[in-house]
Amino acid sequence: MTALPDWMRPPRAEGWFAEDLDRLPEAPRHTELIDGALVFMLWPQRWWHDHLVTMLTVALMELVPAGTRVGREMTIRLDPRNRPEPDLLLTTAAYDDDRTWFEPEEVRLVIEVVSPESAHRDRTVKLRKYAEAGIPHYWCIEDGDGAPVVHVYELDEPTGAYAPAGIFRGTLQRPVPFAITLDLDSLTPPRSG
Repeated sequence: MTALPDWMRPPRAEGWFAEDLDRLPEAPRHTELIDGALVFMLWPQRWWHDHLVTMLTVALMELVPAGTRVGREMTIRLDPRNRPEPDLLLTTAAYDDDRTWFEPEEVRLVIEVVSPESAHRDRTVKLRKYAEAGIPHYWCIEDGDGAPVVHVYELDEPTGAYAPAGIFRGTLQRPVPFAITLDLDSLTPPRSG
């Protein structure tokens, strides 16, 4: 059995807290905190995932209204024990060079691109946690045989849960959180062979 490095030991009996992530320089890139537990991405990201996130970042940057910015791979401090890192988010927060996380009320849309290792968290755990934190819009993007399939959710304020608002293939057109039209097929190259 291999001993854990010291940095992986929680600093207190209750486990990890959101602010602890900023004091873990040894932690792998993209470390998240879910229910007080550190979550690491343990294998390399697929090229499809990386390409889609890059192209979607560029497309959204061209569409966002004044006062809204696109954030990539930045954490959201949902509460003291949860600080997930979505693939993309849209925020109304002022730009700050030293910022490492956002508050939920600063986030208008969270986007998760599903990977085999993140599928359960993206489809269930994060879906529930982002809704409970009051983030108004959530997109969960699946790989539909090489093409993005976007599952769109809107926060139902009376219940505090997300309600499905559509599944989009080919083109995504939405009036919220602002007028968005995306050619989804242009976000990934065609598969060869």
